[in-house]
Amino acid sequence: MISPSRVPLGIYFPGTSPLHRAAPGLKLSVLGVFLVASAVVVDTWVGGSVCVALVAAAALVGRIPPRLMLRQVVGALPLLLFLGLMLWWRADGHQAVTMMLVLFAAVTGAVTLTLTTRVSELMDTFDRLLSPFARVGLPVDQVSLALTLTIRLIPLQVQAVNEVLDARRARGNRSVGLSLTAFGVPVVVRTVLRARAIADALRARGAAD
Repeated sequence: MISPSRVPLGIYFPGTSPLHRAAPGLKLSVLGVFLVASAVVVDTWVGGSVCVALVAAAALVGRIPPRLMLRQVVGALPLLLFLGLMLWWRADGHQAVTMMLVLFAAVTGAVTLTLTTRVSELMDTFDRLLSPFARVGLPVDQVSLALTLTIRLIPLQVQAVNEVLDARRARGNRSVGLSLTAFGVPVVVRTVLRARAIADALRARGAAD
């Protein structure tokens, strides 16, 4: 069984730290500026290390347990390693290390935000930020709903993968990881069924009107 603490965006870590008490809009703005600045300005591994250090400092301010943070970001490490190896092959090791550090800082920063901010607070913030665009026809409620579902479905998708693995183990088959069909088909089927169920529920509540 996959623990919720291992699922990215799957939990909120309650607390009274300055980071918890900060306005969600402020935290979103700081994160956005940090992501853009790190992607545009940083071009050395030293700058990437500074980005990681800044995020680590934010996690310390939020009093997030290191073990919890590690569990939240460990799932992204294989992808970062793969991207780093691809860039190393196409360019050089310097660029690969820099990119990996910048992306790791971005992922960790996003996790820090979600660990110290309730999803409901984030959605209220999105509503306020997008409300001026309602005058030009932007469906603010639908956009906020889409963001909410996106954040909520990430843990559910991990849960679907976990259920497939548990079902295979219960049948005495421990080679599921070696078969793309045996693993992928049930996950896709569960994902499609969940999507249809959500769509039917939204239609029943008039979300498609």
